[in-house]
Order: sequence, then C-alpha cells, then structure tokens
Amino acid sequence: MKKIASFTVNHLKLEPGIYVSRKDHFGNVTLTTFDLRMTAPNREPVMNTAELHTIEHLGATFLRNDPQWMDRVVYFGPMGCRTGCYVILEGDLESQDIVDLITRMFEFIRDFEGDIPGAAARDCGNYLDQNLTMAKWLAKRYLDHTLYGITKEHLVYPE
Repeated sequence: MKKIASFTVNHLKLEPGIYVSRKDHFGNVTLTTFDLRMTAPNREPVMNTAELHTIEHLGATFLRNDPQWMDRVVYFGPMGCRTGCYVILEGDLESQDIVDLITRMFEFIRDFEGDIPGAAARDCGNYLDQNLTMAKWLAKRYLDHTLYGITKEHLVYPE
C-alpha cells in the first residue's frame, strides 16, 4: 500500500507549528487539513488524553462559533499520537491564512473559565476524562513558544 501523506513527514525534524497536511478537492470545493503540532514528536512528552480531550471540546466550540470561520469548519480533533490536533477547513488555504484564527482559539482555551462545553454524561462519551488546568497550561505554552512570533520554519513541513 502507498504510505499516506502524514506518514511521509520527517517527524525527527518536525517542530511545533501550523502545517498544511493535505488538500482534498471535491468538485469546486477544496478542503485543507492543517496539522496543529503542539509538541515536538518523539522528543517531548505527548499530551495526556484528559487535557487533549479538553482542548478538543474548547477548540471545537470556539471554531464553530467564530463569526468569520464557523461556516468553513469541517472538523477539529486530536491526533492519535497525541502531539497535536487536526483542523479541516473549507478553502484552498495556506498555514499563514489561519495563524490569527488558531492564535485566538488557543487564547480562548488559555483564558477559559467555567464548565467545559459538552463535558456532561448526556453530551460526551467520556465526559470525566477532562483536565482544564493542563489544557490551559498547554495552550499557553503553544502560544508563547510557537504561535506568538511564528516563523516560516513553523509554517512549512521540514524537508
């Protein structure tokens, strides 16, 4: 079988950033999948499921309520390797196009107070697996170390 695109990225050189993972075309519609890499793969600890689950709940809530982007959001969720998340947006987009959106989303997560949206037995299949404190800490780390002042090296996959 042919290796899928995400398995061709050199994870030994990959740093936290925002990367175009793939573009899919359906007639006149293009969907762009972004790799929101939050930790350096195989060099830093992966995120635990509880905080990643909280990032998913808060991030999806933010994205689907953002006035500019809400109608273009297809999906937001964690990577299986637990080093980041994927976001799929309608449009033929580049990483730089969503830096502001992703920065605002992680500021929302960092600053969030209150009950986690959808973290109730009726709304979620694993509602107890949440960690708001660590989600906020990871959001702040991603903002401070990657998103604020992001450079080209963190917007284009390494060779």
